Amino acid sequence: MSQSIADQSEEFYAQTYDTIVSDWPGEIDFYEALALQAHAQRQAVLEVACGTGRVAIRLAKLCVDIVGLDLSPAMLALAREKSAAMANVRWIQDDMTSFNLGETFGLVIIPAHSFQFMLTPADQITCLENIIGHLAPGGTIVVHVDHLNVQWLGDRMKEEGDVHKEVGRFIHPTTGRSIQTFKAWSYEPATQTATAHTIWRETTAEDRAVSQWERGPILLHCLFPFEMQHLLSLAGLTVEAVYGDFFRAELKDDSEEMIWIAKVSRTE
Repeated sequence: MSQSIADQSEEFYAQTYDTIVSDWPGEIDFYEALALQAHAQRQAVLEVACGTGRVAIRLAKLCVDIVGLDLSPAMLALAREKSAAMANVRWIQDDMTSFNLGETFGLVIIPAHSFQFMLTPADQITCLENIIGHLAPGGTIVVHVDHLNVQWLGDRMKEEGDVHKEVGRFIHPTTGRSIQTFKAWSYEPATQTATAHTIWRETTAEDRAVSQWERGPILLHCLFPFEMQHLLSLAGLTVEAVYGDFFRAELKDDSEEMIWIAKVSRTE
């Protein structure tokens, strides 16, 4: 049976994910330090929305026991392929709002803005409460989300979701051909939802299009600092720190990231 267009696009995205999504400056060192702290306590690490293992495999190389969880079979297939010789990493396909692993972890991380796939307060709280149920006593959760520029959001309100603009090119890791990337954004302030639709076009050396893939619409909730703080508190977490980058700089107006570190609130 031939693949559907949607399956072909999902497979393409998985195959090129490590090329498309670069590490954030300081990101891997940041997670490695926390993972080694958990490892010193003989506790494992859980990465939620692990994708192809971009972060998890680096942590596993430190001899940390780690579980990577993701909803995408295509992503996990590549993660398993990349880590075939590693005995201390496991991959699980499941939903971040409903997984039940029957074990606890000293550190749970949600990198790369993936928490923003939770579009409603109900889903956000359910996700956080589910993670809390998998935290060992004294365990830590790290959530990495966008620190959004209000001007950027305002500009997206003026754009039409079906008007694609070229945003870059990269080389396909398998074919070696150039891939043009076109993206269309829109923003709905009433629900704080940004919608992205992406087109990738593979071209020959003569710039002739030979293949095309599409992904979307992808919906992302646009979080603001106090909103995130309230969500963590409502779920039963105490914020230990929030940073504007992975070098632990203070969150400021011009920060592009928010990295939240929290633990389960103590009950008397």
